Amino acid sequence: MDGNKNGRSRTFLLITIPIVLLFFTFNTLPLIQGVIYSFTNFRGFGSYDWVGLRNYIDLFQDARVGSSYWFTFRLAVLTTVVVNVISLLLAMALNSKIKFKSTLRGLYFLPNVLGGLVVGYIFNYFFTYILPEIAKMFGFGGGSMLANTKTAWIAIMIVCAWQSVAMNTIIYISGLQTVPEDVYEAGSLDGATGVNKFRYLTFPLILPFFTINMVLCMKNFLMVFDQIMSLTKGGPAQSTESISYLIYNNGMSGGQFGFQSANAVVFFVVIVAISVFQMGFLGKKEEQL
Repeated sequence: MDGNKNGRSRTFLLITIPIVLLFFTFNTLPLIQGVIYSFTNFRGFGSYDWVGLRNYIDLFQDARVGSSYWFTFRLAVLTTVVVNVISLLLAMALNSKIKFKSTLRGLYFLPNVLGGLVVGYIFNYFFTYILPEIAKMFGFGGGSMLANTKTAWIAIMIVCAWQSVAMNTIIYISGLQTVPEDVYEAGSLDGATGVNKFRYLTFPLILPFFTINMVLCMKNFLMVFDQIMSLTKGGPAQSTESISYLIYNNGMSGGQFGFQSANAVVFFVVIVAISVFQMGFLGKKEEQL
């Protein structure tokens, strides 16, 4: 019996070791290298010198970096709110007793299957050629949303939300299906209907799923890249330059590999801090309810 147990443990260990090595090679090691490069003036090629904390000091004095952080946070917060409101409404509709429920769930999930770049290029064509023509038909200006500094970020938010709603809806549906019917029956006896039914019965029971969606949405939208690359490339006039795009663009082709490595380290710490804060804050709400 002990021999079989030791054999199973050895098998699991042999399975785990290659996974750990792959994770270290393609995740942990590049992270360590990035931290090291953040203390240098490395351009991505050739030799480099150690500069200490200069990159980090310059980072907090760079107006372009500050602008990219402001744009990214604004986009992430607003899109997270929009996605979760729409997803929750859709989940409640798709969880109700309607015809073709399974088919509709499959259709709503399709946007999540497509790649971010593919979706972005399709919407790029829509915003550049189709939408302006439709606007002209109704007597509005015919300019592209992507060419206007005041509307380009709205176009990006629309694309991000359109693609993200699918997964969030599925998660909310999973949460709604865990709510026992007995709860609603007891609530109806106490006169809970409509908004009160959702507020006092449904939402407290699906709060863990709400927490998951909020954390994942915020993290994903803070790291937005594909939509920026395919829609605006940071324009017009750098008004839609996200942090991830700035790190990629200036780090890889702008000769700022060391400086943008420092930016990436700070950005990593910011994302972790925000995620921990969200988990802690929403976790306390779950305990109170």
